[in-house]
Amino acid sequence: PSRPPPASCDILPLSGRAIRYLSKRRQERVQLIGDVLRREGFDLVLLQEVWSERDYSNLKAKLGGCYPFSHYFRSGVIGSGLCVFSRFPILDTLLYQYSLNGYPYMLQHGDWFCGKSVGLVVLKISGIVFNVYVTHLHAEYCREKDAYLPHRLVQAWELAQFIRHTSKAADVVLLGGDLNMHPEDVGIRLLRGWTGLRDAFAEATRFEGCEDGCTLVPKNCFTVKSELLPFPLGIRIDYILYKAVSSFTVKCEELKTTTGTAPGMDIPFSDHEAVMATLCIRRQGQAADTTLGTSEPTLTDVVTEARTEVAVGLRAAQQQRYSTGRMAVLALLLLLLQAAAALGALAGLAAGQPFPKLSFSLLAFLAIGVLLLATGLHLFHTIEVKMLQGTEEQMRMALRALQERP
Repeated sequence: PSRPPPASCDILPLSGRAIRYLSKRRQERVQLIGDVLRREGFDLVLLQEVWSERDYSNLKAKLGGCYPFSHYFRSGVIGSGLCVFSRFPILDTLLYQYSLNGYPYMLQHGDWFCGKSVGLVVLKISGIVFNVYVTHLHAEYCREKDAYLPHRLVQAWELAQFIRHTSKAADVVLLGGDLNMHPEDVGIRLLRGWTGLRDAFAEATRFEGCEDGCTLVPKNCFTVKSELLPFPLGIRIDYILYKAVSSFTVKCEELKTTTGTAPGMDIPFSDHEAVMATLCIRRQGQAADTTLGTSEPTLTDVVTEARTEVAVGLRAAQQQRYSTGRMAVLALLLLLLQAAAALGALAGLAAGQPFPKLSFSLLAFLAIGVLLLATGLHLFHTIEVKMLQGTEEQMRMALRALQERP
């Protein structure tokens, strides 16, 4: 475009794994984020973990003069946490909620209640159609034994498929968000390879910020230091990815991250460092290459690796389904035995035998509670099995298509 190139800023405004009422100094940090966005004047702002719609409304009111167009994506119990602020009109929006997102009984993590999703906004800037995606994938709570890896891979696959199937009419594709994956992880390789998206950090002409582009660093006062012990510099799990779809080229001229506390304050904006990119979009004479992002033999290996991990998760889900189903059957049998014993006890009342009402009532309530809980978990894990089977089948078909290409 003839005007200065559009910039994308990804700031995570709330304490990363905590809901609105547990986030430390939340309102103060939301105010700081609003101040820095007004001051910097980015063209496009992508936010995650804005769990409170009140916080979004406050930001919208504060930024209305700088960002007249915005959208908040609603999903789950406490919301997707995703929102977009733009200096340019938003032409269309779409939300896709991931089919798998952790477990409802893992209350200490809470990802399931968020309804993790990918949001799409369509913009038109200087005649160029932008498909802008913002997302937040399931967190990794233990790298050595990552029970959520299959769910995160399903999310990465669904994200890649969503982008491929919705971006065909766009000129430029942008993706920003907390992917909760290291750059070398199979999920990020699958996402980039299947969509052809390029990493702004790897492509940037100039970089300024935390070493190695890390966005979750030990010196941040809101991070859990024990989780970063294997990574003294921190980890890079927040990304800005992009590609040109039609007759345009995209180049990342500059990439920055925030470092340390907010100016003049004793706290940072978030537990994650913000990522800020300046992108230059130019028209070229012929259509840009829209093929897959990596060579097909390499992509075949990536999809095979991802499919293997999904298959491991499928077997674990099937075992969980079997265990909860067996528990439900045992609870039902216990209720039937109680009913038979109660009938026998009632028949013995004529012989003067006392009926232990309290004991029978307590045992019946326990059996009903176990039956309801086990049945609910059995249904949940049945759905999990179906979703993992579906993704594994999609990956199998994708592998066959890759292998059959000349």
